[in-house]
Amino acid sequence: MKSWASSALAGGNRRQQLVRVALGVALLGVLLWALPTRRAGEQGGHHAEHARLDPFERAGLIELKDRHRTPPLRLPRLDGGLTTLAEHGDKLVLVNFWATWCQPCTLEMPTLEALWKEYRARGLVVLGVSLDRGAPRPLLHPYVGRLGLTFPILLDADLAASQAWRVASLPATFVVRPGGDAVALAFGAREWNSAEMRAVLEPLLPN
Repeated sequence: MKSWASSALAGGNRRQQLVRVALGVALLGVLLWALPTRRAGEQGGHHAEHARLDPFERAGLIELKDRHRTPPLRLPRLDGGLTTLAEHGDKLVLVNFWATWCQPCTLEMPTLEALWKEYRARGLVVLGVSLDRGAPRPLLHPYVGRLGLTFPILLDADLAASQAWRVASLPATFVVRPGGDAVALAFGAREWNSAEMRAVLEPLLPN
C-alpha cells in the first residue's frame, strides 16, 4: 500500500515537473516573440498555400466533380404551403440543413441571408431546412424573426428529408446548380457572402 509520505513525495515531484513545463512554455513564448517578423511584401507560407487552392477549396467547399443528382425535396414551409426543389430547377439553389439548437448554424445564418438578398434577383434560391423535430412553430417563428431571415424556411419535422440527403452533421449545405445536380457541399458553418464564396457561386447563376 502506498504510504502518505510516498504520496506527498510524488505530489511534490509532480509539482516540480509542472513548474519545469510551465517555465519551458514561457521560454518558448519569449523566443517566438523575439523572432523577426515578416517584412511587408514577403509572401508567407499560409498565403502561398492559400493561393495554390482552387476556388472551391478557398471558399471552404467540397467540389463534386461527377454528376450528383439530388434526392427529391418536398416539404412544408414555416409560413404555410409546400415547397419543392424541383420547382426551382432553373435556379442555383443552396439547400441548408440547420436547427435552432445548432450554434454554428446560427452563426452562418446572417451570411446566408446577405447572399440571398444580393443574388436572388439573379436566380439564387436559399432553402433553409429546419431539423427541429416536430417543427415547433412557437420556437421557430421567434428564431427566424430575431435573425431577420427572409428566405424560405422548410420543416423536416420527421427528419425524413435529412436522412434521404444523408445529413450527418449540422449545418450541412448543398450547392445545387440549375438542372438539379449538386456541385458542392459544406459541412460546418461558412461565410456565404465572402468574396471567395461569391467567386464560386457567381459563374453558376442562371442569369
